[in-house]
Formats: sequence, C-alpha cells, structure tokens
Amino acid sequence: MYVPDQFREDRAQVLRAFIARHPLAVLVAVTPEGLDANHIPLLWLERPNSATALGGHVAKANPMWRQLAPDAPVLAIFRGADHYLTPSWYPAKKEHGKVVPTWNYSVVHAHGTIRFFQGREAALRKVRALTEQQESTRAAPWAVTDAPADYIEAALDNIVPFEITVVRLTGKVKASQHRAPEERRAVAAALQAEGLTRAEIDELVRDPEPR
Repeated sequence: MYVPDQFREDRAQVLRAFIARHPLAVLVAVTPEGLDANHIPLLWLERPNSATALGGHVAKANPMWRQLAPDAPVLAIFRGADHYLTPSWYPAKKEHGKVVPTWNYSVVHAHGTIRFFQGREAALRKVRALTEQQESTRAAPWAVTDAPADYIEAALDNIVPFEITVVRLTGKVKASQHRAPEERRAVAAALQAEGLTRAEIDELVRDPEPR
C-alpha cells in the first residue's frame, strides 16, 4: 500500500483500536486458483509472549482452508470510514479555484501467516470470544450458551477456526491533515451536514500530528 508520510499511522495502540472498531476484514490469500478474498470478522488475540495475532473462522464449505498450506501468507484489510470530498466544500474554490475532488478514508493492512485448526473446542473458543466482544456494549448481550447445546455443536461442526500471526501492520489515514485549518473545518462541517456521525467525521478529518 502506498502511504505518504502525512497519512501514515504506525502507533500500535491506534491500529489495534481501529481493528476493534472495524473488525470485518477482507482476508486476501493466493490459492492454487489465484487470488482469493473473503469478508471475515477478525478478533485481536491476547498472547502472553506479546506476539501479535488475529483470530476468526470460515465456513467448512469454504475451500480456502483446504487450499492454503500451514503458515501461508495472507493479508487482512480493515476499512473504516470513507467519503468523497467535493471541491465545493473548500473555501479555496471561491478564492482561486485551484482545488480538485478527492476521497478521504482510513484503512489498516495486517500482513501475516495463517494456520487453521480442527475440532469443536477450538471453534467454540473463537466463536465465544468474537461474540463476547461484539455483544459487550449491548444492554442484554447474547451469549453462546443462550442457544441449545445441540444446535451450537452442529454449527461448530460446520466452521473451521484459524489464527493469523501478524508480522506487519500498516495504517493509512487520509484525513485532510495536509490542508489548512479552515479547510479542515469546512470539510468537517460539510460531512456533518451530510449526516455522518461524530465518530465517522473524526476518522475522516484530522489535525496533523507531530512526527
């Protein structure tokens, strides 16, 4: 991924928080049939030895888990807020007109190696952890134990869990950091008028940070 310095984000805690907010990844791998991309929610895994890892699962009917050798390289792409920016939003359009359209967005790329596992216990751990994370903010969180045991067991037989050992994280936040303060304020106001949430605007418009 091409990342100009002004858009680079490499702080581990920021990247980790971004993945937690946007867990649905595009998981890209090279199979014998060519490039393969799957949309899979991934969970950041705690590891006592500080190794960085992501966990998830695929349907057993998905051929990817049979096609990839242990420790095959993969790329997980996490995508945040994005929005088209019209030149009409910039004060500079009225002043001199030297502005063009652009697109602001935030992404994190996680490069690593993947390993699949067999068995209900491994599958249950992955499903329970992902469910607990996603249900944690709900008033009445659903738990795996809320469903009949035989139903869950049958479901677990139809998935294959995996872990990705992450070797490199790259973050890109294209958020008007390189533009003048009044232009950033104008963009933020326009995005708010278009109905974006505060969280989305905070991802799409940022002040430059010291390097």
